[in-house]
This record gives sequence, C-alpha cells and structure tokens, in this order.
Amino acid sequence: MSRGIFNQHFYHFREMDNVVGIGRGNKIVRGSDTKQEALIILVRKKIKRNDLQRSSVIPPKMDGMITDVIEVGDICFHSDRKKIMRPAQPGISIGHYKVSAGTFGAVVYDRDTGAPLILSNNHVLANLTDGKDNRSLIGDSVIQPGFFDNSEGGNNVIGTLSKYIPIYRELNSPQCKYAKLFEDVLNKLIGMIKPQYRVQVLRNNEQANIVDCAVAVPNDPNGIISEVLEIGDILGTKDPKIGMTIKKSGRSSGVTQSIILATDVTIRVNVNKYESALFADQILAGPMSMPGDSGSVILSEDNYAVGLLFAGSESATMFNRIDNVLDTLNVRF
Repeated sequence: MSRGIFNQHFYHFREMDNVVGIGRGNKIVRGSDTKQEALIILVRKKIKRNDLQRSSVIPPKMDGMITDVIEVGDICFHSDRKKIMRPAQPGISIGHYKVSAGTFGAVVYDRDTGAPLILSNNHVLANLTDGKDNRSLIGDSVIQPGFFDNSEGGNNVIGTLSKYIPIYRELNSPQCKYAKLFEDVLNKLIGMIKPQYRVQVLRNNEQANIVDCAVAVPNDPNGIISEVLEIGDILGTKDPKIGMTIKKSGRSSGVTQSIILATDVTIRVNVNKYESALFADQILAGPMSMPGDSGSVILSEDNYAVGLLFAGSESATMFNRIDNVLDTLNVRF
C-alpha cells in the first residue's frame, strides 16, 4: 500500500472525533507483535465496541489490510518545561531561590481557607530543611523556573514558601546544651593546634520521615493553573497498589510511565555524599524519573493522584503516599 493511501484513509476517519491519526505498523495482540502489517488507527482513547455507535466502529480490514487501534491521547507540541511560564502549571521547573531546580507538582488548596497553593518537595521548595538549620525560612522566595534554568535572568519569583514538613537526617546536631558545650570546648582546644580543623558533635536519629513535601503561596492566584502539563486535571486520589500503572509529568523527563513494584517500603535515601535520611511507608516503582523531576505528582492511568515523587535512581523511583502528603500539609486537591 502506497504512502498516499494512508493520507487518504486519514481523511476517511477525520470526522470521527476520537481518531487523531493513521499509520502503517504491525498488528499487536495482547502485547505481542504478530509481524502482520496493519493499518494503524490512532485514537485519543480506546472505547469498548459495545459503547460505540455503529458508524464509529473500525472495520477489521480496509483495502485488504488488517487494522489495529492504538491509544495515544491528545498529541500536542512539547512545551519547554525549563522556561518561565505564566500562568505556571504542574510539570515545569520551580524551586526555592537557593535550590537548582525541581518540579511544580500540583495545585492544592488549604483545607481551612481554600487558598490555592503550589505543591512540591521540601527539598525543592524549602531547601531540604529540618526546621532548625536555617536552610530556609517561611516567606522565602520561590522562583519559576528554578535557579538552574533561569538563564534569561529577570524577576521570576512566583510565590513564597508557606509550609514545609521537616526532613530529619540519620545524623544531626544535638540541641542538648551539654553536647554544645562539649563541642565548643573541643574546638577551642583543637583551634590552638590546628585552627583549620573543627569538630562537630552529632547524634544518631532513628526518626523515620514519612513525607518530603512543602507548599508555597503564589503571588498571584491567577498566575497558576491546576492542569498538569501534557496530562490534564487531577481527578482525586487513589491508594497505590502493586502492579498499578502510573505516570508523571516532570521538569526533566516530561511524561513517563512505570508500574508500582512495592508498597510499605522503609529505605535509606542519600541526602548528599555524607548524609542520609530514613523514610518509611514509601512506594517503589520502576525507573521513570531523572534529577529535576522531584516534586512531580504520581498519577494513575485515569489521572488520580497516588503519590509525590521525591527520589530515585537509574533503576527505581521512590514516592510518598499522596494521602500522607495531603494530611500532613492540611491541603486537598
């Protein structure tokens, strides 16, 4: 069949709103390639035959070729997720003014006031603070795009840090006055011999983190929209289940998919080369993220939120349960 025939077939289907394209490919049956050449009909969404009008049913053969239907969603031009965007929407670059860049996860609403807020990770919007280290303060500027992506310069402040859940490291500085006194005495003694050295007293912290999350207040409520870039609106929440197909829209890798491999995970996450933090009640998925995707909301196939992405590797992706995120921040979709 010549290339021109495929173009003609597209015009045959163009009145069907659900059909977005026509092409040449191989027939796929239950995930396996049959090696049989087929006329491929690209649709926004697959619909059961019994739910279709007779005029919308794709025939099993056309011009002697078998047909196959592939669901592709709405095809659109890719936006540059690392540029300034107003109104800003989930899936693009954002961050605390001291942070390189992460992802604007979702628009959420304060359960008490109904005010719209920008959701992402603590380590994206609040610079990985435990609340006592002065890494960030409530009221700090949040910028879009994030610092690393702001090559054009200018004022890209989109809001201010409103609330965060502290992140506790496995080793941290004790607040005990005796430990502080001991540290000061040691440093005075060492300073007499090796002034370039300093001792820090640390204590083990067995407290597990449950979430890595924070919210920011937008400077202009009309400067953000809730529709997730290239995915659409979040319809609510669902419990994550093993084997569930999931997706996300992130600053670095765009829209990607994977499946949930494990729930109720307790795991040590590297904060940097020297520090780590313990997280409990987490969800493990296959690889679907890159650095800069942190803060992305994890969604089911039908656009229900199941988690908030916060860590990963080349082999895996970790995310918080979305209900834990919403409850600790006292927000809703």
